[in-house]
Amino acid sequence: MATERKAAAPDVFQILDRDGKVRSDREPKVPAEDLRRLYRGMVLLRHLDERMLRLQRQGRLGFYMTSTGEEACQLGSAYALLADDWIFPSYREPGVAFWRGYALKDYICQLLGNAADPLKGRQMPVHHSVKSIHFVSISSPVGTQIPQAAGAAMAARIRGDKNAVITYFGDGATSTSDFHVGMNFAGVFRAPVVFFCRNNRWAISVPYSRQTASPTVAQKARAYGFEGVRVDGNDLLAVLVVTREALERARSGGGPTLIEAETYRVGSHSSSDDPNAYRDTQEPKEWQERDPVERFRKYLATKKAWDEEWQKQIDGEVQAEVTAALKAAEAEEKKPPIESLFEDVYADVPWHLREQRDALLGYLSRRGPIGGH
Repeated sequence: MATERKAAAPDVFQILDRDGKVRSDREPKVPAEDLRRLYRGMVLLRHLDERMLRLQRQGRLGFYMTSTGEEACQLGSAYALLADDWIFPSYREPGVAFWRGYALKDYICQLLGNAADPLKGRQMPVHHSVKSIHFVSISSPVGTQIPQAAGAAMAARIRGDKNAVITYFGDGATSTSDFHVGMNFAGVFRAPVVFFCRNNRWAISVPYSRQTASPTVAQKARAYGFEGVRVDGNDLLAVLVVTREALERARSGGGPTLIEAETYRVGSHSSSDDPNAYRDTQEPKEWQERDPVERFRKYLATKKAWDEEWQKQIDGEVQAEVTAALKAAEAEEKKPPIESLFEDVYADVPWHLREQRDALLGYLSRRGPIGGH
């Protein structure tokens, strides 16, 4: 009888230990000012999550999803991207959008779905799309962005573009058929795409142990003919290094890479979820020792790039920025105009949509406004 053989799981790449001390000779050379900007970006995300979740509990937002504990995955990978690279995100990558220039007011207007919402109220809260920074629309169906990213990467190669594509998803998405489709296509055609899996241990209420029999996500890449790497997702520098290497490989014709970033979803899946119903309440506390923000803060302190006075300064700045953006967003009391339903569907509005638009507007003129429109 043949002896069962299991492929060895790739090691987890790490640069900073839990105390922020460098434990690798691959520490990237990042200017001190950029290190401080990265840390400030993580502080902003942490404060924004706390503030927006409170607003949702107060009834001022209908829905919200936090990314607390996963800040290093966002900022580390965002720093590795070039301006022409395309991003197919999930719903825990707001830090990538902010790093590339997404305005806080626009972010909050999207949550509110008001007249200033860049998406005209068409998407549910936290499902952003920012064309100017190549940040493709977030989709609620799990994993749909994976084959889309592979296709966009292939299109870029056919056109002769030198950019790469990155797509983000959680461990739950690896159980979908879209994961197989995207990975297989990219492997066969050597598409310039990076698959970034945030393994945060939970797909809503389903633990990682119920997603796959494989010890790791990263090793699945071998079956598709390309490299898979595991990285400490709470170590910003390690995430930066592996993402940069994967993107450079993609741009140079070396094909795709699957990155498994090991992190943890500290909070609930969304504001509609109660994680205490399905996971041990001690589990999040155990991950507090691996907090990516605190780890990076300690690293900056060793670099003489952090002190308590500066911390107080950025805490105040971040709080003021969020408050100002929220005030400006909530001042936009109007809803998107009802006729915007018929815009942005076709470059030239066809007759049947014009007919439907005119019929609706005629009905409203007789009946009166609906729902604040």
